[in-house]
Amino acid sequence: MLRVEVAYARPDKQEIISVQVPDGATAVDAARLSGIATIFPEIDVDSISMGIFGKVIKKPADHELREGDRVELYRPLQIDPKQARLNRAKKKPAADQ
Repeated sequence: MLRVEVAYARPDKQEIISVQVPDGATAVDAARLSGIATIFPEIDVDSISMGIFGKVIKKPADHELREGDRVELYRPLQIDPKQARLNRAKKKPAADQ
């Protein structure tokens, strides 16, 4: 058995759940076993983006975990980061000359 953590965060609430998974378990397996979807009903374990310690996993259902891994579940972006920077730049007042 491996001990791993499953983490998810919203602006108003965050959870990190420790869970034991069998050898060969995947990121999706850990998310399911953690029960995190019962705390955050908006999570669809089969389609949500996941990562390990901040590095995105392309195929969470195939990614085998190692002892101590932290599986992170990622919320979808509300706005493209480049667009957000552009919007902030447009709001900034021009420097006085």
